[in-house]
Amino acid sequence: MNDRYPPIAEHGLVGDLQTAALVSSRGVIDWFAAPRFDSPSIFAALLDSERGGYFELAPEHPDSTCKQLYYPDTAVLVTRFMSPDGVGEVIDYMPPDLTGVATDRHTLVRVVRVVRGTVRFALACRPRFDYGRAGHELDLGPGGALFRAPGISAHLQSTFPLERDGRDVLGTVTLKAGEVGSAVFTVCDPGGEAPPPPTLDTVTARSWEVVSFWRTWLRSSRYRGRWPERVHRAAITLKLLIYAPTGAMVAAATMGLPEQVGGERNWDYRYTWVRDGSLAVRALLDLGFVEEATAFLHWLVERLHERESSGGEALQTMYRVDGDPDLPEETLEHFEGYRGSYPVRAGNGAAEQLQLDIYGEAVYALSQGQGIVGQATYAGWKALAATLDWLADAWDRPDEGIWETRGGRKDFTYSRVMCWVAFDHGLRLADSFRRPADVDRWRRARDAVFEQVMERGWSESEQAFVQQYGDDVLDASLLLMPRVEFIAPRDPTWLSTLDAMDRVLVSDSLVYRYDPAASPDGLRGSEGTFSLCTFLYVDALARAGRLSQARYAFEKMQTYANHVGLFSEEIGPSGEQLGNFPQAFTHLALIMAATTLDEALDREEGR
Repeated sequence: MNDRYPPIAEHGLVGDLQTAALVSSRGVIDWFAAPRFDSPSIFAALLDSERGGYFELAPEHPDSTCKQLYYPDTAVLVTRFMSPDGVGEVIDYMPPDLTGVATDRHTLVRVVRVVRGTVRFALACRPRFDYGRAGHELDLGPGGALFRAPGISAHLQSTFPLERDGRDVLGTVTLKAGEVGSAVFTVCDPGGEAPPPPTLDTVTARSWEVVSFWRTWLRSSRYRGRWPERVHRAAITLKLLIYAPTGAMVAAATMGLPEQVGGERNWDYRYTWVRDGSLAVRALLDLGFVEEATAFLHWLVERLHERESSGGEALQTMYRVDGDPDLPEETLEHFEGYRGSYPVRAGNGAAEQLQLDIYGEAVYALSQGQGIVGQATYAGWKALAATLDWLADAWDRPDEGIWETRGGRKDFTYSRVMCWVAFDHGLRLADSFRRPADVDRWRRARDAVFEQVMERGWSESEQAFVQQYGDDVLDASLLLMPRVEFIAPRDPTWLSTLDAMDRVLVSDSLVYRYDPAASPDGLRGSEGTFSLCTFLYVDALARAGRLSQARYAFEKMQTYANHVGLFSEEIGPSGEQLGNFPQAFTHLALIMAATTLDEALDREEGR
């Protein structure tokens, strides 16, 4: 590999709706897990350049200049290399599985072609199975390479010769202008048959089928606002992060990428948070992607059914994409981490945390989706009603909060606000569905939460709603208060809160979650601004009528996107992207901000 650890932002994402891979702007696949998003990695050089494994396909010329772009309106990634000898391209894509059924077989297609001059491409395929912990055997023959590891196999086939390099594979091909080659990496269960040998005709035809799939899907978007390219790239990214067999959306494609280089906030985000997925429902519906929103709502109702008679918490914070609640956290001791950011964690211990806000987001999603899901089934309504009955007794407790702090439970204001949302939208659903419910109990709980937040969540000294009761720390999660209608967007107390956030949390339009120094979260180090929070800030500004400020912040935030329009979780002090990549929450918040800002600008312009 040319670079041990390329910048996090120097990647594009390809996927097949069940898993995904990152491709660096130097033509290196340095992250890929299969057969699912949350499976052990096969290529993970982004977390350990020596032990993680990678798949490189790039020109040999050391002075090549690299450019990367998506084929318009698709998830087909083009990496261009310009050298004194010629101009070549690597086109990466994964054919989407359209059956909607979980499969063991997943394919990375890499097409090389030259558009000018002559370019010599070099291939190096060095898989490291099970996070680099499992060895493998290599069989190399005329039909290509077969990598065999415990519980999994992988076939590498190419239109040019391959040679053995220990347990890995190398290859080279020299192409002139107009010539094309390909290398296809297919993962499957042990003993799975090799795919048919790739031919240039089949690879080319397949690439156009993938282009057609994405363009057909995107045509269902009803977005007609001012930022179609940005919004549609965010929508495609969300689609890539949805596990099609269940409709569950992962928080990000990766694990272990640091919120601070060298720090310990290195979490595994390849799971489905109730919070993220629920808020995505509104963003998807705003764009007209009904099928994806409906699939997640069905997944969510299944989780309510599973926990209905458990006797414990009604919902867990996060799950695996198939709904499995078991996410034990372990440290991969043998991985050094991205640029030495250790520990690298697989699994996520925050699944066991108490985060009361998820009930508000879940019921909010069901309320937003009632028009597409229709009348609740009797069993579905019973599960929801039982959840709200439970919450009526359980809401007034300290919890770990939206940011999953590991510094102990506290009375977080945002958690209480979202409990109010749960009861408020539960009451709306009971009325809309005309279903039996203890509405008097829910109403009393809703009103009690509201009064408590107004009295204890407000700081006289800051003249703002604050992160937790009895403290003066500001928290950007509260930017959602006007969106969920807890407070009017131009209420004097809210405008005062927005002003306080401007002073304390906003830096050149970028927004911090909170100040870790003022509100210790139990972890060492610092973090960057949260891209999600910046888009929530835009949404809140637009609702407050501060349209010039909102539009400027939105436009400025676009300059922090990477070269293909993607965002990771955070922006560092020097404008670098940090954290897991790409992050779904940021992209759904971009959609929310864009649609809110569009509507506000349309009203101002009299449209």
